[in-house]
Amino acid sequence: MVQSINTKALATLAYVLRHPTVLVPHVSVANVSELNYKAMKDFAGVRAIVFDKDNTLTDPYGLTVHKDAARGLESAKEIFGSENVAIMSNSAGTKDDPGYEDATKIEEALGIAVIRHDDKKPGGLDEVLSHFEMDDPAALCMIGDRLLTDVVFGNLYSMLTVHTLPLCKGADNKMDNTPSKIVRYVENKGLYGNWFGSKLLYKQSTTKHKYWPGETDCPLTIKLCLDDDDDKSSSGSNDA
Repeated sequence: MVQSINTKALATLAYVLRHPTVLVPHVSVANVSELNYKAMKDFAGVRAIVFDKDNTLTDPYGLTVHKDAARGLESAKEIFGSENVAIMSNSAGTKDDPGYEDATKIEEALGIAVIRHDDKKPGGLDEVLSHFEMDDPAALCMIGDRLLTDVVFGNLYSMLTVHTLPLCKGADNKMDNTPSKIVRYVENKGLYGNWFGSKLLYKQSTTKHKYWPGETDCPLTIKLCLDDDDDKSSSGSNDA
């Protein structure tokens, strides 16, 4: 699928430059399986989960859940119900997706809805709220691997935001489009690099969530110990 220019992200860039803390997520994890979805629901006021797709749940443009994301997706569906878990992609479900054919294929393959929306992230709030029949964005959790789209989108509208590292790297990421690769590299180096600016961002971050008290009082992350032989978790549980 050929993606059109994300004019919404470009229009938001000026705001981000003036308020760079909107780039800082509430929670950072390696992948979606490191999240405690039960704690989100019970203690963070979250009623629905919005996932990015490419490099968050699947390989770029793939239809199979990545092995590192499978546990997390199933946990989210089990705890929130499949009807309260959805994908918001900047390709599938947009005007770049004729007849929403890709969105339909993804829904059939992953078992959750793909939100249809005209504005690309960080736009599209009305469509998300309408999909879940909600009026409080703070009751949503936005999870994705892109800072300028996923995290900024969530923070602009008071959602709980989670940033994941991309599932695929190097040769495994060959299907991703080149602009996304470049922007993601710059984003991650800028936020997580060991330089003064990134440290200052985290120190000065004032993004507060309406319901979640913070990671110290209410941890939303779990650590998985994967067995080298069968790739199954030997410790950690979303039910803890």
